[in-house]
Amino acid sequence: MVSPAELRSAGKREAIIDAARSVFLAGGFAGASVDEVAALASTSKRTVYGLFGDKKGLFTAVITADIEAAEHHSHDSVEALVASQDLATDLRAFARRHVVAVIQPHIMRLRRLIIGEAERFPDLASAWYANGPGRGHDTLTRVFTALAGRGLLRADDPALAAQHFNWLILSIPLNQAMFHMGDDLTPAELEHHADEGTRVFLAAYGVRRPGGAART
Repeated sequence: MVSPAELRSAGKREAIIDAARSVFLAGGFAGASVDEVAALASTSKRTVYGLFGDKKGLFTAVITADIEAAEHHSHDSVEALVASQDLATDLRAFARRHVVAVIQPHIMRLRRLIIGEAERFPDLASAWYANGPGRGHDTLTRVFTALAGRGLLRADDPALAAQHFNWLILSIPLNQAMFHMGDDLTPAELEHHADEGTRVFLAAYGVRRPGGAART
């Protein structure tokens, strides 16, 4: 059972992360002030440093929190793929959740911020990749390895297959979201990209039926 003190601590940590997100997005990493974060979160700078170590630790916590929130949208569907009895349907369902989770406005703003700061703070960019795309790729590689073992995919290189799938789903909407701010894709457009990316992926990696067509 979680104690009241632990609940208060968790609530304080969440409040600081929320405040830090707003400050980082408004002023960038270099322009962000821990004093401003503390004031916005109604806490002390000492508390911020005690919980997160320094400004980089705070920024990494923001990154990790947002990635974990995004992954929550698609976690169950990607894990369920391992035991799928209808891979085409289940893979499309995962793809739809995945593209919606990634193409969130605040995630896109963070991605732009990290790219802008990457040369000065390469470890921040590395933290983003490791906690987000890298971890997601590892999970999808494990799932595709299991599906290939069940004979549902033809994937001699599951890691490469995972990259192909990811970018068939994400490349078009991600590029549009990154460079056309305010021109948001509709849910129907995102679903179309997810469905078509899945179709193309299965055409390349799906197991062939006796007649020669991919199992989609």
